[in-house]
Amino acid sequence: MSFNEVIAELSRLTFEERQILIRRALELDDPPLTAADEELVEVRLAAHHSDPNSSVPLNELKDRLRSRSKS
Repeated sequence: MSFNEVIAELSRLTFEERQILIRRALELDDPPLTAADEELVEVRLAAHHSDPNSSVPLNELKDRLRSRSKS
């Protein structure tokens, strides 16, 4: 299957299938997560889904980290 054929097929995938595809593509460049890492991700994701206001926007997080490094 060519790259263009793969791209054309993406719209036919379900949301869950696309998420799996994204995870697998990212895993090609990164060392695999341990079972403990995956469990932690799932726990934190579930916590976020139950309370979306518990997260911090990325720009705010970056600002917090920058201010810490200046101290």
